[in-house]
Amino acid sequence: MHVLLSNDDGIMAPGLRALYAALVEAGHTVTAVAPLRQQSGVGHSLTVFEPLRTRLIEEPGFSGIGVHGTPTDCVKLGLGALSERRPDLVMAGINLGPNVGPDIFYSGTVGAAAEGAHDGVPSMAISHADHSGRQDLTAHARHAVALAERIDWKKLPPRRVLNLNYPAGDLPAGEVRVCAQSDAVWRNIYARREDPRGDPYWWLTGDVPQESIRPGTDKDLLLAGHVTLTPLRFEYTDDAALAALSGMELSPRG
Repeated sequence: MHVLLSNDDGIMAPGLRALYAALVEAGHTVTAVAPLRQQSGVGHSLTVFEPLRTRLIEEPGFSGIGVHGTPTDCVKLGLGALSERRPDLVMAGINLGPNVGPDIFYSGTVGAAAEGAHDGVPSMAISHADHSGRQDLTAHARHAVALAERIDWKKLPPRRVLNLNYPAGDLPAGEVRVCAQSDAVWRNIYARREDPRGDPYWWLTGDVPQESIRPGTDKDLLLAGHVTLTPLRFEYTDDAALAALSGMELSPRG
């Protein structure tokens, strides 16, 4: 299997390196194309007003291409120019921090996988609910690769992303829980501060209220210590709203 590998934490991130090693260990061909700097929270953003520049990174046990751009740039560039042949799978991760519930909307990791899916390539986003970067992710990476190998991708509808999340800590025993995305939203809190010159700036904090998380959804199960797998689609047409609008008189009357 030929895998196009990317992320949003940057090409030096331990999660990407662990996934690269696990893929190679399993006998797969890997084309790693990832941002040269941290790109968390950029979603599906794209660079259109400046060129994309790259840097080849060759190290013992790793070869990849760093891009001065977003995760979406990396996957588009990988698919369109840098991969010697069309990949069988796009994998994005392993992200430092979870991507469940409202995180999905903002995640560059999910954005990278979504770009692969938009191009018709089976795609998976992988995240770990620990922001520290100190966790050894070898076992998680091997688990993710083995899971990708077991999935019958041809049975899934086209243009889907499988969003895989691991709870903080060591890889838990037990089955992967297939579940829906939580519809909870962030409670935004902006901390007002002042720089040394006395000018104000704001730092985003906040949380997701526990009472807003529906039982059995990805965020609920992840917090309970389960590995979660959520299929995502990015066709934005709302069928219910489409039906409602179709029943309204919307044309101006003469």
